Amino acid sequence: MEKSIAKDLLSIGAVFLRPEQPFTWASGIKSPIYCDNRLTLTAPVVRGHVEEGLAQIVRTKFPEAEVLMGTSTAGIAHAAITATILNLPMGYVRSGSKDHGRGNQIEGRLEKGQKVVVIEDLISTAGSCIEVVNALREAGAEVLGVASIFTYGMKKGLDRLKEAGVVNYSLSNLDALVEVAADEGYIQPEDKARLLRFRDNPSDESWMQR
Repeated sequence: MEKSIAKDLLSIGAVFLRPEQPFTWASGIKSPIYCDNRLTLTAPVVRGHVEEGLAQIVRTKFPEAEVLMGTSTAGIAHAAITATILNLPMGYVRSGSKDHGRGNQIEGRLEKGQKVVVIEDLISTAGSCIEVVNALREAGAEVLGVASIFTYGMKKGLDRLKEAGVVNYSLSNLDALVEVAADEGYIQPEDKARLLRFRDNPSDESWMQR
């Protein structure tokens, strides 16, 4: 599954790998990878693989799930489609409360004590994902865990999730991606180690050196 989804993401350009021309994140970090899982929504075949994969995570890892909650905004559509497959209710969580109307942060009906799975598109340092989990917990939900499309597997993100008591299962990850990317000719074989060095410590730009 991990390599199959990685191949899908690469095939539609949802993942860009540029070790020689790094992207600059908002934090200023130079990155050899940029991931835009929103593009899966406009690729029906890949979208089908992703949503069935997310549904399978919920079925097998979180069988007690009663509600799916998408992260705003990238996780909303994935949560809606996955919830349709599973015949479950869904909603989504904003990054903050609205400043008008009812001032909701959580959209959709959520009862106290309901068992929730969060649907996320991408996990890097896990900060925004944990904010969503905390908002749901504060509303009285029992968050079973997170199902995501892709994770970088960064130590900071893994540590944050563990500290917050959040379980995450991703369809694919950076390790699988670099293997497929090298096999398919998206990167040179020697770039595999560089990408994994970036994963291990994004703030250390030594990965940029061959």
